[in-house]
Amino acid sequence: MFNLVPLMLEKVGIIVIVAFLFSQMKSFRKIIQNKHNTKEKVMLIFLFGAFGIISNYTGVEIAQNTIAKTGWLSEIQPENALANTRVMGIVIGGLLGGPMVGVGAGLIAGVHRYMLGGFTAFSCGISTIIAGIVAGYLGRRRKQNGKKITATFAVLIGMIMEALQMLIILLTAKPYEQAWNLVQLIGFPMIFVNGFGTLLFMFIIQSIMRDEVRVRANQTNRAFQIADQTLPFFRQGLNTHSCKEISEIMLELTDADAVAVTDDHQVLAHVGAASDHHTPKANLATGLTKRALESGKILVAKTKEEIFCFQSHCPLEAAIVLPLKVKNKIVGTLKMYYSQPEKLDKVQQQLAEGLGNLFSTQLELAEAERQTKLLRDAEIKALQAQIHPHFLFNSINTISALCRTDVDKARKLLLELGSFFRGNLQGARQMLIPLEKELENVRSYISLEQTRFPNKYFITFQIEPNLNKVLIPPFTLQPLVENAIHYGFPGSKNQGDITIRIFTKDNKLHIIVVDNGKGIPEERIRVLGKQVVNSKKGNGTAIFNISERLNGIYSGQASLTIKSQVDFGTTISISIPLGSKGVFDRDVESLYSG
Repeated sequence: MFNLVPLMLEKVGIIVIVAFLFSQMKSFRKIIQNKHNTKEKVMLIFLFGAFGIISNYTGVEIAQNTIAKTGWLSEIQPENALANTRVMGIVIGGLLGGPMVGVGAGLIAGVHRYMLGGFTAFSCGISTIIAGIVAGYLGRRRKQNGKKITATFAVLIGMIMEALQMLIILLTAKPYEQAWNLVQLIGFPMIFVNGFGTLLFMFIIQSIMRDEVRVRANQTNRAFQIADQTLPFFRQGLNTHSCKEISEIMLELTDADAVAVTDDHQVLAHVGAASDHHTPKANLATGLTKRALESGKILVAKTKEEIFCFQSHCPLEAAIVLPLKVKNKIVGTLKMYYSQPEKLDKVQQQLAEGLGNLFSTQLELAEAERQTKLLRDAEIKALQAQIHPHFLFNSINTISALCRTDVDKARKLLLELGSFFRGNLQGARQMLIPLEKELENVRSYISLEQTRFPNKYFITFQIEPNLNKVLIPPFTLQPLVENAIHYGFPGSKNQGDITIRIFTKDNKLHIIVVDNGKGIPEERIRVLGKQVVNSKKGNGTAIFNISERLNGIYSGQASLTIKSQVDFGTTISISIPLGSKGVFDRDVESLYSG
């Protein structure tokens, strides 16, 4: 019995060596590391089934309680039996891959063992299949309970399955006396050696798992390093300067041969290989990028044809393109290119995907900072353009004059002035305010202006009922009314009329300000709301600020349109989606009331 132990250890060594060689293959490591789909389970079945077949071929033939033959066994005499390490591979396969792998590998190894012959052929074949079923079930149950397949657990199951095989031999092999003698000879060596072999095999598996953890830790560390260095540039938004700096950092800290960043219609930066035709400010050069922008999905290309670059001599042969999103809107792409397809492995893909999500988050934070700055700018513009000293002094002078002629009206205007100041200062601290607050501010402003210029213009309000609590950005309506008064009527031949209509339609709030003033030239309308217009008498700054805040807060779902005809007047329409509270996930109404 003890003479069999060294021989069995030798056979275990063969399996362990084969397993170690397999562990150096990327494909084997991926199969072991991944959560297994059907395709990978089929591969595991053949892999561990092959381990069982190798164990059958390299077993020790036993004839009448003596060692008859070692080496490569292709056939066993009818009265002989086989001592081997077959159950070891089947048990590990079942524990790692579940019942499907256990049954599949057990069938392959069990049927092969049966075909070799010997008086225990049936017993060993059946016990191998049972071992696969039991190991697969126990492995799945342990994973479902949130526990890992440890080396100790695997060894215990392996030894129990080997002991079960001895029991099945005693129950099914004939003659019974020969089966009993065989079990006495091979029982302890096979149970002990298979347990030891399982331990060594599991050490190899655990080493692969530790390598995965180490790779992920390195990826995380590298991703944080890249994020830390690129964050200052993402705060600048997507432009040629910031994107070039970002691309250079990524090229240095990743294995990519080229890195590029685009917005939704052009290349902003490209560093590394193929820079001769992937140039900044040029149109998108690859069909792959266009597809990523259209689909919003991560796309991977492993051939030059899949990249679809318009330059046939382009050296880039593999790529991963990641859409960059801000508030679920695609604003550009991050692209990592490789000159050799094999360089774009799973590690590089996981790193790129993580960076894509990280960069999208950074862009969202940058956009949130920009919106906060816009709000601060709105406050400054309100204090400069709406509460400037000239307006304040004119209002005080008007009230002062009325104190001599109409004390009650002077008192009312003083209250209106206080309300106007308070509304501006409170609104400047909020992202959204109730419509009734904005209307109070507008009415206070109009009351002061109409007192200074009586009968110069008339205001008509057409407000749909029950809209008082609807939330809108502050300084949305009042600047439009001020623009109409100050820039629409001076020099106009018409009597000034301003109509303010506010109503709901198609689940949107519509705000329309119509005046019959002198109108706006067509060339000026084309830029209003799209950029700041540098003019002492223009209204571009206020409208640009309103347009930018609407676009940022409502993620492009709000709109501002201008229609005007010289000498006939201007209509400005704002459409805001109802029920939206913008990019900030907080109850701004309660903040305002608090």
